[in-house]
Amino acid sequence: MTEHKANVDYQENPGRITPIAEVRNIGIMAHIDAGKTTLSERILFYTGINHKLGEVHEGNATMDWMVQEQERGITITSAATTCFWNKDGKKHRINLIDTPGHVDFTAEVERSLRVLDGAVAVFCAVGGVQPQTETVWRQAKKYHVPIIAFVNKMDRTGANFYKVVDAMRTKLKANVVPMVLPIGAEANFEGLVDIMEEKAYEFDEMNIKEIPVPEDMKEKLAEARAFMIERIAENDESVMEVFLNDEVPSVDLLKKGLRRAVLSGQLVAAFCGTAFKNKGVQLLLNAVIDYLPSPVDIWEVHGTNPDTDQPESREVGDEVPFSALAFKIMNDPYVGKLIYFRVYSGVATSGAVVYNPRTRKRERLGRILQMHANKREERKEIYSGDIAAAVGFKDVRTGDTLCDENHPIVLESMSFPEPVISIAVEPKTTADRDKLYTALGALSDEDPTFTMKSDDETGQTIISGMGELHLEIIMDRLRREFKVEAQSGQPQVSYRETILKKANADSKFVRQSGGRGQYGHVIMDVTPMERGHGVTIENKVVGGNIPKEYIKPIEQGIREAAQTGILAGYPCIDFHVDILDGSYHPVDSSEMAFKIAASMGLKDACKKAGMVLLEPIMKVEITTPDENTGDIIGDVTSRRGAISEMSTEEGTTIITANVPLSELFGYATAIRSLTKGRASYAMEPSHFEPVPKTIQEKIVEKNSK
Repeated sequence: MTEHKANVDYQENPGRITPIAEVRNIGIMAHIDAGKTTLSERILFYTGINHKLGEVHEGNATMDWMVQEQERGITITSAATTCFWNKDGKKHRINLIDTPGHVDFTAEVERSLRVLDGAVAVFCAVGGVQPQTETVWRQAKKYHVPIIAFVNKMDRTGANFYKVVDAMRTKLKANVVPMVLPIGAEANFEGLVDIMEEKAYEFDEMNIKEIPVPEDMKEKLAEARAFMIERIAENDESVMEVFLNDEVPSVDLLKKGLRRAVLSGQLVAAFCGTAFKNKGVQLLLNAVIDYLPSPVDIWEVHGTNPDTDQPESREVGDEVPFSALAFKIMNDPYVGKLIYFRVYSGVATSGAVVYNPRTRKRERLGRILQMHANKREERKEIYSGDIAAAVGFKDVRTGDTLCDENHPIVLESMSFPEPVISIAVEPKTTADRDKLYTALGALSDEDPTFTMKSDDETGQTIISGMGELHLEIIMDRLRREFKVEAQSGQPQVSYRETILKKANADSKFVRQSGGRGQYGHVIMDVTPMERGHGVTIENKVVGGNIPKEYIKPIEQGIREAAQTGILAGYPCIDFHVDILDGSYHPVDSSEMAFKIAASMGLKDACKKAGMVLLEPIMKVEITTPDENTGDIIGDVTSRRGAISEMSTEEGTTIITANVPLSELFGYATAIRSLTKGRASYAMEPSHFEPVPKTIQEKIVEKNSK
């Protein structure tokens, strides 16, 4: 999607305040409780946006602005804000996004990383690399987002910078280069030695003071600097040239070499500190400017031309045709629907008309707002590389491209995981029924991993999401934001259906009841595909046997039948349909007739192909005292779990296992009683697997009643 290519000519709009090269679009990502939001708050404090420090544990952090976030002390949505950092006499604009660390809110991380140029990965100096760290790391790699690391909470008992760096190398397969050395440890953590500059610093609230490098650290600094130079030389030719001549590369050359290696994803520069105690944040901000990309480094974005399906690209700059990606939708109580978007090329002016290739319609760009968490500042225009929000769009979804109508482009969108857990919801009063549907519709517009559907037989509304906490927050938001009182049932697993082999169907829908009849005839093949493929459809009809205007209704019929399920009422996934042939009647054929014929055809083909239920499998990481290991393993096995990895560490065993979600309801209580509250666990969705035959039969029987 993006291409890193520094020092390219580009054109800027004279109205721009910050040159593109001095803009940084960065995300802060990590496992829950690593201290991301606290770090974001310190960045806002040091850059002068906040005049008072916000604390997560006190419930007044700027970046955690939803009521649920302040109560729970976690980040649910990605708060976006803009701040400035002065370095080398230049005022750099940092567009900062604080992403959630809880696995239930993975979609927020996914869509944020899609529009960012770089990321700061935050690690807990005690906990190190944890399950969600691996997930967000994978997501960052998927979008080729360059990363620098910040090991936080260095003042905690058990904090160890070097141990975390080793864990990053082994668990994340990251080529890590430490850029600082901690002075002191745990409660005695006092300052940092900057390996690149060979300087030492101590911190006092707002102030950073240079001190002599401690005598007992000079040897360690020399070793660390030699290692750093070696690593940069291995990944950068200009540094390697100087290195091979037995010369010491200059700081300027090393910084440029390290920057190139970080941008290409070959190296991860690692820093440390304690955001809560205000130590190390200033050096991290300098590193964001020195080593993370500006939009200029991205150089160009790639997509397709919606009219020709041919590859298309846009260079970064203000004087090229406009292109932007809508990456987030939020319902604001004061201004209505807010669409967050990232401008890749060109300039957008308030009131301008832009084009949405998905709907093939024009949209008017109403007010443009520069967001600071939940506060806002109005702007007349925004430029290439900016992130902002807009009011006034009629039909824009997450992942839509907005562009110049005369130069259309569709940028690469985002993919989101399938929901894994469902609950039935119903309004407490009939008067709330319409309000409930409207509110759930608004929430599903905001969150692509949250879905809703009506169960025709029971009349209930089924909502699905990424975990119990995810759905709990949805229920809470219904009550607080939309003033809808609703009750929910017990959580249920969101199964999926798929086919086992290739099959064909010849489906005809004919109705004759006086007057104009109905006629639709479709012949199709269905083919099973790999997990994660989704549903794809290809039109292979030749010779006009089915007129072109009926192909879209056929596709609709196939997709709707797949969504409602064939075997047990769960969405059918991971198959490909070839529409091969059919016939039509010049008078009786209609869009509805072909839609029904296609729906019948899919059901028939899937039954012939043989069907299986798929269940969500969770990756569970359990940390337990050694003496409870046997009990935990026995319990995991009894839940149809498979142990994939085990490691021991100072009296503690870490067990990683794949366990069906259906076996994990109430697991928190079970693990507490097994270990007298001494074990902890974290889990995240891993993949879908076929359900054992005996269990499938029970589910199908239950759902057919």
